[in-house]
Amino acid sequence: MRFRRGAGQGLDLHQARDDLPLRAVLEDAAMGRWEGPRDLLAATGADWDRRIFRLQVLARAGARLRFADTWARAEPRSGDALALLAHVQAVRSMISGAGAGRAEMEASWATCLAAAEATPADPSPWVVMLALLRVHAPGRDVLEQVWAEVVRRDPYNREAHHELLTYLFPRNHGSGAEMFHWAQEQADTAPRGLPIAVLPLVALAESHRHRMETDAGSYGSYGLSIHPWIDCPHIDPVLDGWWRHRSPRPHAQFLDDANYLAHALAFAGRHAEAYEVFRAVGPYASEVPWSYCGDARELFLRHREWAVRAVRDGRRPPRARRR
Repeated sequence: MRFRRGAGQGLDLHQARDDLPLRAVLEDAAMGRWEGPRDLLAATGADWDRRIFRLQVLARAGARLRFADTWARAEPRSGDALALLAHVQAVRSMISGAGAGRAEMEASWATCLAAAEATPADPSPWVVMLALLRVHAPGRDVLEQVWAEVVRRDPYNREAHHELLTYLFPRNHGSGAEMFHWAQEQADTAPRGLPIAVLPLVALAESHRHRMETDAGSYGSYGLSIHPWIDCPHIDPVLDGWWRHRSPRPHAQFLDDANYLAHALAFAGRHAEAYEVFRAVGPYASEVPWSYCGDARELFLRHREWAVRAVRDGRRPPRARRR
């Protein structure tokens, strides 16, 4: 179930999250003006993590609008314009689906190659290609080639890792064992302090969602009484591998990763420890993974209150630190 906007809930569900410059540019883009996206991406520069997040949010807004197309026509050699158009075309192809979206997929692929030629260091066109392969052409040989291009440019790119993990989901082109193995391998080998450590929690949430969907008789009949976050072995490595050593400057998708951690701690019954994570998340609840266990908004608010209550009742959380 998707979040519903509601007064008095203390939630901010804007797709740009806490990226205030991006929020302002989205208002511009909604009126068909491409100068705002141009200036924002120019200011973002080689912060690939922030660049990809902004491109993705702009692309979701631009899928049914024309500002990206207009910009690319006005500045056909701009690497930023081509990168945004590639994202927009990819979103359009995914909305159309694997069959009907084939022509849009091919257009996006060609634009990705043009964007990569215009800005060779930019990993974002290759991240788009990972998404296109997952939906339209799941061949492993091309996947490995595209993955190698991403790693060559940005070896610990957060969004690329999530794209490849999503490719390996059982509902896509992998298996539960392959998904978990890859997620754990990446988490174990990434330097401490990077959000790559969260990947096993993503795999765990997807495993729960998949089992609830495909094995409702034997698994789903127990509801959440046997959910996989009880005595979960993945939580402490995420706390030590990322949370306690994270950068004081949050990465662009910090709020999504923090939601995964808050969810895992909450469902493990570690409410006092979850308090610090909920504080860092603030009003920016995410639909996933909360929606995999029921009504996302209701669960987020309930577990946030339980975390506050746990601390208030004397179960002190770990020493707070800056997000």
